[in-house]
Parts: sequence; C-alpha cells; structure tokens
Amino acid sequence: MKQINETDTLNETIVLLKYKQAQELIILQEQFQLTYDSLKPINLIKNAFSEMTHSPDIKGNLINNVIGLSTGYLSKRILLGSTHNPIKRILGSVLQYVVANVVTKKSDTFTSKES
Repeated sequence: MKQINETDTLNETIVLLKYKQAQELIILQEQFQLTYDSLKPINLIKNAFSEMTHSPDIKGNLINNVIGLSTGYLSKRILLGSTHNPIKRILGSVLQYVVANVVTKKSDTFTSKES
C-alpha cells in the first residue's frame, strides 16, 4: 500500500478550494450583473408598470378612479359648460371634485357586485 503523503493531500485540497473559489466568483459576478441590470431606472419603471398591470387590486382601483374622474369632468361640463365667470369656475371645480370622489367610492360597490 502506498502511504498518504500529507503534502500531496494538502496540495489537492488547495487545488479544490481554488476551483471552488473560482466557481463562486463566477456566480457572484453573474449575480452582481443581474442586480445592476435590475436597478437601472428604465428596468425599475418597467417592473413597476408590469406589477401595476398584473395586479387585480390596482387594476380595479385604476378603473374606479378613471370612472370617477371622467364622471366629475362630464358633470362639470354638462352643468356649467364653458364659462368665464371665476366664481362659476371655482364652483365647477368643487362640483367636479365632489362628484369624482362620490363616484369613485360608489364604483367599488358596482365592481364588487359584478365580480
């Protein structure tokens, strides 16, 4: 039988550890590149937009807000038309705000009944 030389065993262990270190460095560099790419502003915007479009809660809130804002705007235009009187314009804006808030809050009940 061949005697195990401790120097040879130590050299083999060193080679294996160097190989392991090289592999871990490659993995670390790949992870760094992925993190760097994900933190770019354009990718942050894309991810946020993608998350908004895929989330049913956000879709529902967005639809409710659009319905509320458009209803408020239409009610202002129908009731006041285009006026140059500053008092009517202020009252029209208040009316638009109130109608938009009421419709937005009430549209939750409509959308939940449809689902």
